[in-house]
Amino acid sequence: MAQFSRTWWGKRFIEALEAFSDPARLARGRSYANGGKIKDYRINQGKITAKVRGSINPYFGVYKEPLYNTTIEIKAISAVDWSKAIAYIASKASFVSKLLMNEVPDNIETAFADLNLHLLPNSRKDFKTRCSCPDYSNPCKHIAGVYYLVASELDENPFLLFELRGLSREKLLQELAKSPLGQILSSALDTGEVPIEPTASYYTNPEKRPAPESLSLREFWLGEKRLPQTVEAASPTSIPAILIKKAGDFPPFWKKDISFIEVMEDLYQRIRTKNKGVM
Repeated sequence: MAQFSRTWWGKRFIEALEAFSDPARLARGRSYANGGKIKDYRINQGKITAKVRGSINPYFGVYKEPLYNTTIEIKAISAVDWSKAIAYIASKASFVSKLLMNEVPDNIETAFADLNLHLLPNSRKDFKTRCSCPDYSNPCKHIAGVYYLVASELDENPFLLFELRGLSREKLLQELAKSPLGQILSSALDTGEVPIEPTASYYTNPEKRPAPESLSLREFWLGEKRLPQTVEAASPTSIPAILIKKAGDFPPFWKKDISFIEVMEDLYQRIRTKNKGVM
């Protein structure tokens, strides 16, 4: 059976659905997505539409395979609340740096929770779904099948989470780039390539600087600038090494059928567990 999500945000999207949906219908929807029965799948301005092939059932007089129209909309966050959320996100370097590198921070939900908001679906009320099939339940198996394709789409485009809530990727990055932290990080990302220069030593040579004419004991002990009163705790990442992520699931040197990223995730997790508590 195909795996519809590899990233944490794709998996959390499915977990959110499973929390308030019928597991049996979700399982049937997964088989629909696996079986290629979902056609003309599109996401436009936060609205998801698809045509889903139904089942032939002579008992109910269905002798020809039907094609049902399915629509999914997720409740958008208001412009006022988005302004508050962006201001909060822009104040955290860990959030800004990952988002500017096309990655969703694994603790992004905390930023929204502090404002009584949710980025990921939180309840059935977050969804407005329609299907032209005769099934009275909502979500039906056709809608559930489209859910799994959305989770797969999130792996490739994490900013779809924001788009489904009413904020485009361009608008988000534009607002983050205006913040002081965003300006610094954006300028660093836009820096050109650094030429490789040969060196005779692997170590940095000490640089001589003239001693100041006078010393201030206050500046010596307290520093020229005041240190921040609180230090933001770093959140653990699923894969710390960015180079591993850039290699993709199946890099050229990887000859196995399983995902290279999943193997490295398991390796990092075992290392963290084994060395837990080691200072």
